[in-house]
Amino acid sequence: MTGLFQIGDKLLQAQDIPSLLKRYQLMPHFLRGVIIDQAIANLTCTEAQKTTAVEKFENQYQLNTPETKQAWLKNQDMTQEQLVEMAIRPILLEKFKQETWSNQVERYFLTRKSSLDQVVYSLIRTKNPGLAHELYFRIVEEEQTFADAARQHSEGPEGRSGGLLGPVPLSQPHPAIGKILSVSKPGQIWAPRPLTEWTVIIRLEKFIPAQLDDSMRRALIDELFENWIREQIGKIGTLKPLRSDVKV
Repeated sequence: MTGLFQIGDKLLQAQDIPSLLKRYQLMPHFLRGVIIDQAIANLTCTEAQKTTAVEKFENQYQLNTPETKQAWLKNQDMTQEQLVEMAIRPILLEKFKQETWSNQVERYFLTRKSSLDQVVYSLIRTKNPGLAHELYFRIVEEEQTFADAARQHSEGPEGRSGGLLGPVPLSQPHPAIGKILSVSKPGQIWAPRPLTEWTVIIRLEKFIPAQLDDSMRRALIDELFENWIREQIGKIGTLKPLRSDVKV
């Protein structure tokens, strides 16, 4: 690798680029871009899709006149052809995702469903176990509502919402809380129990099972793609310059 680049008064050899990408924390972004370019290299879109994509791109960057477009291209050191490539890239990437993972979504959804189910629950936490038991009996005996008890006594941020949290994925709360919620029925309140430095009272308000609708399907395809990207980057390892006698 013998290329030489000049930035201001500084001369850079091509072999220095990988270390600079690492220094500026750009290596993962760079590798991601290269991997995506390789993945979509043989994909195409229709002329109508290309026209729409370019119009959207130009509107996004406010390239509304020939003058502003030319100034932008000059500032970015790009050609019109490169602008078009950049504009249609999201379309080609989405096509790659759909062609690669759309037939895996149902199976993947079943493996992920338990962590995608959502819950609405109420929580009171206090570092005073005696107070926690007193509050529990007040709530059970309907001497005080859960919300009032949480506002007055819960020592976490949930106190501001009357103890109410969610909807959140079942995987988001502390694992011990998530385990309790996963076997609860709506309205079921659990007696105080220790959790790290806290004593907590938990009540499930609503269970929202995950459904494989269009938005979920898209999110899971994106997740499968991101998993794939991480695997590809992990396989590359350290970038090293090729010997001068290696043909590419």
